Amino acid sequence: MSGTISKIAKQIGINTETVRFYERKGLIKQPVKPVQGYRIYPVETVNRIRFIKRSQELGFTLHEIEGLLSLNDNPCHQVEALAKKKLMAVQTKQADLQLLETALLNHIAQCQHNEDESCCPIIDSLQP
Repeated sequence: MSGTISKIAKQIGINTETVRFYERKGLIKQPVKPVQGYRIYPVETVNRIRFIKRSQELGFTLHEIEGLLSLNDNPCHQVEALAKKKLMAVQTKQADLQLLETALLNHIAQCQHNEDESCCPIIDSLQP
């Protein structure tokens, strides 16, 4: 559905400043303003904004999204390579978070079995 900036922003669930920001970044094109009236954003632009928002929800940065948008006319293997790179970053984060979870669970267990209230195993583990 096409419409004015406020109409499409409301429809997508973003504010008008987000649309303007995407224009300044070159992610979308600003429609030509008619002599009278408001700019009307075409359906393609609305869909492009949805693509940008969905990509952000999946963890892609605006720089990465810009790359995805530029790959639109390129072979799928290039898009796949970018997705694989992002997947590796996500998997690395997951592994780091798993290690953190394990460490926190161990520290909590040490506190639960600590009979000396004057010292804390968690604080002790953080000191050099």
